[in-house]
Amino acid sequence: MEPIGVDGTRKPGTGKRVCVVGASGKLGRHLVRHALERGYEVVGVCREQSVPKLAEFEGRITVLPGATDDRAVIARAVDGCDAVFTVLVPWGVHHYASGTAQAVLDHARPGARLVFSCGWHITRDGRDVYTRKFKVYAAVFGRLAKLARVVDVGDQVEACRRVFASDTRWTVVRGSDLEDGESQGLPVWSRHVGDPVLASNLTRRVDYARFMVEAVDDDALVHEAPAIVGRLTPSALAHAGQAQGGGAR
Repeated sequence: MEPIGVDGTRKPGTGKRVCVVGASGKLGRHLVRHALERGYEVVGVCREQSVPKLAEFEGRITVLPGATDDRAVIARAVDGCDAVFTVLVPWGVHHYASGTAQAVLDHARPGARLVFSCGWHITRDGRDVYTRKFKVYAAVFGRLAKLARVVDVGDQVEACRRVFASDTRWTVVRGSDLEDGESQGLPVWSRHVGDPVLASNLTRRVDYARFMVEAVDDDALVHEAPAIVGRLTPSALAHAGQAQGGGAR
């Protein structure tokens, strides 16, 4: 597959053109692989120091180095893209996640599919039900991480609030705990954390990425915030009869 030109022009004879924001991370690299397998043209955005992590894709994708909340970098990367995959990472205490989300929302072309990743702690309508253990962990981790100026979980919440309020064709995929390993197939999903189908709280990274990429062509996921879990986990198998179209509703 020929890469996209450095001037951002589409090469002839290829499929969708997509951008992966946060391409160098574990999830981001899986997103790139899935997109390439589908014959998509791929533009990857990552910090300059992380570019070597994308060496396996040399000659097959275009890489734009820069901070993912750099509006000029994002504007160039998403120009003409049919879909944008954004890994929302709340690094630091300078609104990195919300800045990234806003740049994508502002610069993606009208009608583009925008698929974002985040954790279960994000809630869209307040109807998610969390265990006491989960709430304690989230509160303690979030407080300590912010004090250490490493992560600001609240900024990821703000990023998703902006996405939910936008009139773009968005999907926010809320991931459970993640593990590496061979694919188990497309994860199942529910609209609300607390659904018994999600109880196992575990998904393979490769399948998380697959769910995000396949969401591009699933209009049923537009303006949804699916919480996902691995298809072969005990809770998913126990409730397989309730799954409709790949997920519990």
